[in-house]
Amino acid sequence: METSLLLPDLMPEEAAQARRVAAHLARKIQAAGGVWPFPAFMAAALYAPGLGYYAAGARKFGASGDFITAPEVSPVFGACVARQVAEVLGHLRAAGSGPLTLVEYGAGSGALLVQVLLALEQCAALPEVYAIVEVSPDLRERQAAAVAALPEPLRRRVTWWPGHASHPWRGVLLANEVLDALPTERLRVTATGIERMQVVVQELPLGTFAPLWTVPDAALESWWETVCAQLPEPLRPGSQLEACLAAGPWVQEALATLESGVALYVDYGLPRSALYAPARAQGTFSAFFRHRQHADAFWFPGLQDLTAWVDFTAVAEAGLAAGATVAGFTTQAQFLVNSGLEAVFAEQAAITGEGMALARLTQGVQRLVMPQEMGERFKVIALAKGYDATLSGFGRRDLTATL
Repeated sequence: METSLLLPDLMPEEAAQARRVAAHLARKIQAAGGVWPFPAFMAAALYAPGLGYYAAGARKFGASGDFITAPEVSPVFGACVARQVAEVLGHLRAAGSGPLTLVEYGAGSGALLVQVLLALEQCAALPEVYAIVEVSPDLRERQAAAVAALPEPLRRRVTWWPGHASHPWRGVLLANEVLDALPTERLRVTATGIERMQVVVQELPLGTFAPLWTVPDAALESWWETVCAQLPEPLRPGSQLEACLAAGPWVQEALATLESGVALYVDYGLPRSALYAPARAQGTFSAFFRHRQHADAFWFPGLQDLTAWVDFTAVAEAGLAAGATVAGFTTQAQFLVNSGLEAVFAEQAAITGEGMALARLTQGVQRLVMPQEMGERFKVIALAKGYDATLSGFGRRDLTATL
């Protein structure tokens, strides 16, 4: 994702959509008494039906969108993920009978599901069901179009669930760049503790928003006390940070009905001690619009993605609270290498042939693994429940001890 403060001008239809979203958010804030917690603002800006960033029809993924995810960068990503999925499904089949399910949260454009299904078919390791949990109607339509282009034996395995599984299941959970989009608190450190960002509407023009810093509630106070006790070095007054209190419950709810299997979460983030370090005194909150990154959440909300880095220690803690174990934690680059990147690239290169197609394939893999690109910023964590086999994707450079 490129970083730039030079934000492009809006198209007329974008400006009209921005005005509708701003008016909706302003009404919500006024109805709440004139002040709204930032997580509520972020949730509405991203998910308000028919208006929010993920609920309206704007193109989000790829070169013509606002950001690009690993499956759009290269099909090698999905093929490597499929190798780890196949390993888990193979162990589960050997351990007992019954259908196996692969659940993907936030399937985006559908690129990952296509890559994974085709790769699993090739190695005869398909699950009986590929379930997608997607909150965006627009993205569900794109996913349906991607599924429709698959061969019929693969199409009939795909279904959409309205939310977390309501019944016991066995298999694998995938969540690629989902945790970073959960609504987060924005905080700043004071001499005596922390303050919480809330959102107010400025009078002119209506729909222009501003932060209001207030004292935290009891949940945030408790969270801050816990974090402070774990940090090797205190944050200085004036430092900013984020606290995604929604991540833990979300992870626990997703794991609640998993009887045996593995959950794989891929996202940009760090262990807690590194995430809340003096080197990141400005926090990690970002907004993305047409591949420009900035930090103004109030710039035309509804037209831009809002996100913050993931506290992977919190993900691990939530897994433990749900009865799971941490089966591995490493960088995206190492996970892909451990999962057979070299062999997958050779297979893809043989199909691609020489010339520009091979150059694009090579560039895509470099972007997935280079430290200055996605290789080190993105991490992969595995939570296992009722499953004790080792995972090849974490065979080397397992960083679980850093959590």
